[in-house]
Amino acid sequence: MEPRVPDPVINILLVDDDAGYAATAKSSLDTFNGKAFNLVCIGDGEKALSYLTAPNEIHLILLNYHLKNRNGLEILGDVRGANVSLPVIMLTGEKDFRIAVEAMKHGVAEYLVKEDATDTLLPRTILHVLEEHQLKTKVATAEQNRIISQRKTEAIQELVVTMCHEFNNPLAAIKISTDILARQCQTPGVKTLLADLNRSITDLEKQIVKLRDLDVTPPPAGQEFTPE
Repeated sequence: MEPRVPDPVINILLVDDDAGYAATAKSSLDTFNGKAFNLVCIGDGEKALSYLTAPNEIHLILLNYHLKNRNGLEILGDVRGANVSLPVIMLTGEKDFRIAVEAMKHGVAEYLVKEDATDTLLPRTILHVLEEHQLKTKVATAEQNRIISQRKTEAIQELVVTMCHEFNNPLAAIKISTDILARQCQTPGVKTLLADLNRSITDLEKQIVKLRDLDVTPPPAGQEFTPE
């Protein structure tokens, strides 16, 4: 599940059972100039997972580490297991380096201490994470397209080689037979016909070689393919 383009409103899901911080976060986002934010608050990890796996407009997740029944990393594991690839910012009420390291290992885009994640820091961090996520998505899409194009090229090349092989075998047999007939037959008309046939076979062999050596690699984007 990929995030929609965050314009004009950026939809944020805050997973936190701390109503006080939810109000602080909403105030920080509402007063930030230049971007409009919509904060959806859910205090339970399981309910948040159900919300995320249903049709929604969320662009980013703010996930508190300390929840009542499970910690944020456990919830994040379920979110990723449900194939939700939205960027995640982990929140915590204390500065714990070990939690930060574990969060980054689980693919969290950013880690913020709640007392610091106020005023403009929270919205600026959200915008930075979204920008990085969109860039990574574009790069991943370009790489996927490159791999698909490469596989198509390899399949075409294999088909061309196979086709050339299938042409060459009967042509070689016909050419041998034509040479034998040309040596044994003395009738002028037949010899002329066989000579023409032999030249045609030679021309066809040349075309097969050109086909075999043809570069079928797709041209760069925006550039048309021009056969030699």
